[in-house]
Amino acid sequence: MKLMINHQTHYQYTDLACNSIQYIKMTPTSNLHQKVYSWDVSVPGQKCTKYDAFNNIWITSSQRQPYQQMTIMAQGIVEINHDTVYGVESLINPNLFLQPTANTLCNTEMKEFAKRHVPCLTRKYLIVLSEAILNHIPYVADQTSVLTSAIDAFQNQQGVCQDHSHVMIAMCKYLGLPARYVSGYLFVPNTSHLASHAWAEVFLENAWYCFDTSNQLFSPNSHIYVAIGRDYWDVAPIRGIRERGGVESMHSIVQVLAC
Repeated sequence: MKLMINHQTHYQYTDLACNSIQYIKMTPTSNLHQKVYSWDVSVPGQKCTKYDAFNNIWITSSQRQPYQQMTIMAQGIVEINHDTVYGVESLINPNLFLQPTANTLCNTEMKEFAKRHVPCLTRKYLIVLSEAILNHIPYVADQTSVLTSAIDAFQNQQGVCQDHSHVMIAMCKYLGLPARYVSGYLFVPNTSHLASHAWAEVFLENAWYCFDTSNQLFSPNSHIYVAIGRDYWDVAPIRGIRERGGVESMHSIVQVLAC
């Protein structure tokens, strides 16, 4: 299935900004799950491309001229294997994804929740855990932020795909299973997905399995992989610093369409 992706992120500032650096991870790569036919990231200023520690494509863009608005656009065509069962293979040791991060820690209540729903380390019970997480944390937009941790989301009992992924990862790591955070896009027929997507994957029986808790999808046959890491901060689509600029406002538009 070929998909066309158009992802635009618009920034506006109340004052002139200058001397900014943007770190961009918005470029998918070809693998057994997907084939990238074309892809381009358009961003003002000078840019260079390299790979990060997780083999994600990492663009660094610097802009010295003053500006009051900026648009970063990623677009291209990707074909995915609709029959995929497993997640993308990686040469990285899975045990790296047992490392704790600030966003993927468990409190006592979360540990009890995980043990109650996963009496045995099988994919069947991990699906039960994923379902229970969504029941406990209904999908509610605009109530959390990139700073929200797994503990915060679990206690507040509301969140989005980022929060569901962090909670799933935190509980799986507590259970001793390597778990990773995946950023990308989700194809939903007859609609355009209005934000970039995230899901968790767990290493079990020598393979990575998809746990898209927000949508209760457990195979990645509608997912485009962009970046993989331990949590959101390893794969953030855009991070940056700047001088001045006053108050920043941002909005994004994402379209994932069959072509």
